[in-house]
Parts: sequence; structure tokens; C-alpha cells
Amino acid sequence: MKNKINPGPLGLLGFGMTTILLNLHNAGFIPLSLVIVGMGIALGGFVQIIAGILEFREGNTFAGTAFTAYGFFWLSLVMIWLMKTDYPELAADLTSMGFYLLIWGIFTVFMFIGTYTHNTISKLVFGSLALLFILLAIGDFTQMILITRIAGFVGILSGSFAFYSAVGQIVNQELGRKIFPL
Repeated sequence: MKNKINPGPLGLLGFGMTTILLNLHNAGFIPLSLVIVGMGIALGGFVQIIAGILEFREGNTFAGTAFTAYGFFWLSLVMIWLMKTDYPELAADLTSMGFYLLIWGIFTVFMFIGTYTHNTISKLVFGSLALLFILLAIGDFTQMILITRIAGFVGILSGSFAFYSAVGQIVNQELGRKIFPL
């Protein structure tokens, strides 16, 4: 019998790897560069959107919503960074970025609530992601780089949880037994 399609690991890798990379920047280890932008477009954006569409096709509203929404988060974030405007009043500032991140944080809190019946690693992914967005918003609102640095470490952890979940699902399925507890 053929295994049921599981696009989750693909979406989790897209989220996890991109989140780790961006938060290496937020934590102060690397500069914001085209490495992060490229990863944000390809893996954070397109890969998560593809995984989300496949999850919707499988009837998984939670994962479809999560991957598609966060995929478009990455594309919108890269657009904010790269789009130039002839109208200075349209440029992103720290206050508007704070609200942008806060709105994503509120959405993620509700997604975290949705994980109450999921496995532990899913709760860790969404709980740490909610904390990440809220810390980044506070960092932008207060312009305190220390808060953004702390958020960076939370983001590295959040991305690592997602990466672990993806690898765990792939390895466990391929070997037919629980190697990585989820």
C-alpha cells in the first residue's frame, strides 16, 4: 500500500531553515544579506506555500493555513526589505514593523492554541514562534537592540524545533519506527 502524502516535513524545513538563518542575523551573528533574502523567497516563501497548498489538498486546514500564511509572511517580509518607493511616507519604519510583527504574533498565538491536540514538538514550534514575533515587535517598538538579540536566540530555537520535526517525520516514516520522538 502506498503511503499517504505528507507535505508537512517540506513546509517545516522551509520554515525551520529560513527562521534559523534570519535569526542568526537577529541574534547578531551574521549581517542581513542576499543569503537570507534568497532563502526567504525560495524556502521560506515558495516552499511553504507549496506545502500549504498540498496540505489543503489533503484536507488539513491547520497545516494548510499555517504553511501558506507563513510562506506569504516570508515573501511580504522580503518585499518590505527590497521594494523601493518614491514616496518616503510609504517606507517601513520601526513602528509600522512593530505592528506588522505584532499582528503575526497574535495570529501565531491563535495557531499555538490550535496545537493543543498536536504532538509536543508542534506545540514547541508554535509557542516559540509566538514568543519570537512578540519579542521582535517589542524590540522594534522600543528600539532596544537587546530585545531583538534575545528574540534572535528564541528564533534560532523555534527554527530548530521545526527542523527537528521535519527530520523526525522523514526518518521515522522511512525507517518505520520512532527514532526521533515528536
